[in-house]
Amino acid sequence: MTGAPLPAGRAGCFITFEGGEGAGKSTQIARLAAWLRTDGGSEASRAQPSWEVVTTREPGGSPRAERIRAAVLSGVAKPYGPFAEALMFAAARLDHLATLIRPSLARGAVVLCDRFSDSTRAYQGAAGGVDAETLAALERVVVGTTRPDLTLILDLPPEAGLARARQRDRAAARGPDRFEAEALAFHQRLRAAFLAIAEAEPARCAVIDARGTPESVAQAIRQAVAARLPHLARGAADAA
Repeated sequence: MTGAPLPAGRAGCFITFEGGEGAGKSTQIARLAAWLRTDGGSEASRAQPSWEVVTTREPGGSPRAERIRAAVLSGVAKPYGPFAEALMFAAARLDHLATLIRPSLARGAVVLCDRFSDSTRAYQGAAGGVDAETLAALERVVVGTTRPDLTLILDLPPEAGLARARQRDRAAARGPDRFEAEALAFHQRLRAAFLAIAEAEPARCAVIDARGTPESVAQAIRQAVAARLPHLARGAADAA
């Protein structure tokens, strides 16, 4: 993390990235973080970083949550069903919020998170079959009022996303994780779930077409951030 916090008296800003496997969330978080650290692309500020930007991920983001991540993605909870996985993600989220996200927001930082509670709704809920009301109650207890200011949903046909994920896994000499290994129908339900969340909460969510090049997707994200959160993009003209 680099730069200064948001101006005194302004709360931090919480942006989450959601989408299916291989949608490019990690790549786009890194690109958006770099853009924000140069004051929303402002030429005058490139030599002086602007916002403090914290990048993190779920499950994970804190030492205890990272241990839970390793366990879940290895498939250790799969035999116990999607609700057990939801509980493990909730435990990881509790620690992540307490140790990283809330302290960062309290000091005025911009937090960019790779997945958050929408992924639980999609993966364990719509795709896994856990009752939506049960997950909503769990979310109220765990998340409370710490809700994203903006959620960027990177939308990609699951066939394309899984192909990207396989290519990434081959490059890293590893096999698919617990969720990448699911059947195509599971990933199709995921995509539909994320789009349904965006339709239900348009004030919070922006759908980004993730089929283009990394730069074209990054450009669309910058435009969405400049439009939705203009105080983060003093150089918003550069985002157009």
